[in-house]
Amino acid sequence: MIAIYALTWLGVLAAQISPGPNLAAVASVGLAQGRRSALFVVSGISSGMLVWSILTALGLGALIEAFPFSLLVLKFVGGGYLLFLGIKAARATLKKGANATIAPDARPLTAGQAWRRGVLVLLTNPKAALMWAAVASFLFGQDLSAWHVLAFGPMGALSGLVIYGTYALLFSSGVAMRGYSRFSRWFEGVFAAAFGAMGASLIWSGVREARN
Repeated sequence: MIAIYALTWLGVLAAQISPGPNLAAVASVGLAQGRRSALFVVSGISSGMLVWSILTALGLGALIEAFPFSLLVLKFVGGGYLLFLGIKAARATLKKGANATIAPDARPLTAGQAWRRGVLVLLTNPKAALMWAAVASFLFGQDLSAWHVLAFGPMGALSGLVIYGTYALLFSSGVAMRGYSRFSRWFEGVFAAAFGAMGASLIWSGVREARN
């Protein structure tokens, strides 16, 4: 189980480090309004991750319990989506050119508004829901119980809190703007490798199960 958690966490970590709506929300607020507002956005994003992880774990767990055959379907669907994410990240790694710049967001935010922005960025992003569903499918596909899958949620939320919290500190000081675009391609590469391995493993597990 530790090895399965480690591979899954590596993929989630790489996804959190890579460019996306979450990073853009944190960085844009941090650049214009400083670390305090950016950290509240981070706390909202982490809260949203926890919500999606719980919903996908419990939802898929109930589906598998009611319809055991659905696990085989989830292996192919979840594995295919993980492979898609891995291939997309690999293409971004190989693509030349700078990433899009992040524009500062100078609209004043209270602590509550910043937190809500983070929550909404995460909960209204369909890719986040699909990613957590694919991650849960991978964990279920490794014969883990619903409780084991549910226990992974706080790990993903905690890593998001640390990673995006670090970004909040860096972007609020302007340090990250000078080096992020250069190193983000390496993060995409790790993301591609981890999610590609997870997707291939899940599909292969489905193939073996279908043969039996």
